[in-house]
Amino acid sequence: MQMTSEQGAALRHLLHSIKDKSAFYAQKFAGVDLDKIKTQGDFEQLPFTDKNDLRKAYPLGLAAVPQEEIVRIHSSSGTTGTPVIIPYTAKDVSDWALQFARCYEYAGITKEDRIQITPGYGLWTAGIGFQAGAERLGAMAIPMGPGNTAKQLQFLVDMQSTVLCATSSYALLIAEAIAEHGLHDQIALRKGVIGSERWGKRMRERIADELGVELYDIYGLTEIYGPGIGINCQKQEAMHIWADFCYCEVINPATGEIVPDGESGELVITTLQKEGAPLIRYRTHDLTRYVPGPCPCGSPHPRFERLIGRSDDMVKVHGVNIFPAHIEEALSATSGASSEYQVMIDHLNGKDIMTVFFETDAPEGERDHIERELHGIVKAKLNLGIVAKAVAIGDLPRSEKKTQRIFDNRY
Repeated sequence: MQMTSEQGAALRHLLHSIKDKSAFYAQKFAGVDLDKIKTQGDFEQLPFTDKNDLRKAYPLGLAAVPQEEIVRIHSSSGTTGTPVIIPYTAKDVSDWALQFARCYEYAGITKEDRIQITPGYGLWTAGIGFQAGAERLGAMAIPMGPGNTAKQLQFLVDMQSTVLCATSSYALLIAEAIAEHGLHDQIALRKGVIGSERWGKRMRERIADELGVELYDIYGLTEIYGPGIGINCQKQEAMHIWADFCYCEVINPATGEIVPDGESGELVITTLQKEGAPLIRYRTHDLTRYVPGPCPCGSPHPRFERLIGRSDDMVKVHGVNIFPAHIEEALSATSGASSEYQVMIDHLNGKDIMTVFFETDAPEGERDHIERELHGIVKAKLNLGIVAKAVAIGDLPRSEKKTQRIFDNRY
């Protein structure tokens, strides 16, 4: 993907002063003359930044501004290890709201909409980002936060919310609750803005059908503002990432080399305008691919495929690399299988056993052939034998946040 002249100028401006502003980068780029970074090729020789680097900077070692200019902090949603603290200036907060409002506009959402926000608030960037974008757009924000599904349903009906913002797991839970209570004719939803976790085609179709909405994938991560740095437009499935705020690369996660345009790899992002904690060549571990060529919607912002998964989501079974996307694709191709699944990997009697539990609305006596079909599809696609176990709709756990899909019990 070619760096634009505007991005090049922004990067040179960032690199020119970053060592003076940031002790983190003064140490990281010690011995590197950043003023000699003139071209895209020069820039691609700089080292990557990874989450472990950010953890070492805890609590405010990432700050590239004086402490009195920091107006807010956020922390990544990970539950293990040292937290990653990201400081924001007033401009960062404003820029984030602008980007999020742009996401809403790309989804066809206007100030006439009523936006019900179910992601969490607090140190996590989710809920507050959805709200700031709605307010920047001029729409009505309904800041529910997660949980209390009965009250969520009440407000969907009473407030006549037109947009639902949620994780895919919670959107499905709400869709099922609406069906259970027979509320389809009492709600006014027309759009769903879904983020925070990867979700497959079958789940996307289920949520869209059961809620009766158009769905949009919001993209972002706490380290790079939060959700709202990109979204798919109304013309196609790929997502646009805002080129005036982020410079993107796609690399081979094993070698770190830039992959040819159109090939899958790991997304690497450099912030172009961030003040509080600018990030240079940050490895997101999100797997995607750059989509070359202009978008039918006319947007100048580059397109990337919906996330395939994360490089750190991979598990290896009998020498085969498995991602959640592989299971989701197999389920989409299996007649009678629903979207919800859970994978258990165990080591029994000297060998690895992978069991895929999946939901179906087929009667118990008719599930054998669905299990055999899923087994055959996985075997053909991955050359891997699995144990397929069909369960009834609703038997697998639902989550108000992110849903863990793969449990590796071997270690």
